[in-house]
Amino acid sequence: MNDDELIPIAALNHYAYCPHRCWRMFCLGEFQDNAYTIEGTGLHERVHTLGTGSRGDTRQIRAIWLRSERYGLIGKADVIEECQGIWCPVETKRGPRGDWENDAMQVCGQALCLEDLLGVPITYGAIYYAQTHQRQAVNITPELRHRTLEVIELVRDLLQTGKMPAAIYGPRCRGCSLVHACLPQAAKKMKRYQEME
Repeated sequence: MNDDELIPIAALNHYAYCPHRCWRMFCLGEFQDNAYTIEGTGLHERVHTLGTGSRGDTRQIRAIWLRSERYGLIGKADVIEECQGIWCPVETKRGPRGDWENDAMQVCGQALCLEDLLGVPITYGAIYYAQTHQRQAVNITPELRHRTLEVIELVRDLLQTGKMPAAIYGPRCRGCSLVHACLPQAAKKMKRYQEME
């Protein structure tokens, strides 16, 4: 598989957050900064310093590239941990701790790559939320794997066809740096006007 055919692991997160956002970023190459993205970029500049270290008995490898031919994925992991032969991907996020499926899906994508690379099952990962300094376990369940594999195929189709998903207005739009590009409220009003005709 050529590198240009591989799906960025981060695209899984963006698609699960909003398919239209994923399309804008990965098909159109659009990106706008806002306070959240600037804070996240600064955080990842610190995290993405290649190296190894340890936390007690746990060995840590930072800023390592992962690739899976089997799943057609590529991306950089913030931290991969190993303790007594058990491997765990750890993704760093800027916001508060929460139950965010899109973040869990990104961790699952990293776990799939690790399984492909190492030939061992990865049963859990973690998300470190910098704002609250809390780590949240991500169980790599059959359900999460299934949903992640579905999204991999949806993203693959999106990248191959370039077909624009609808811009759907919702609470997540308030924090999105691309809200002014897609204008989801305008699309919602336009649809309502068309239905009235």
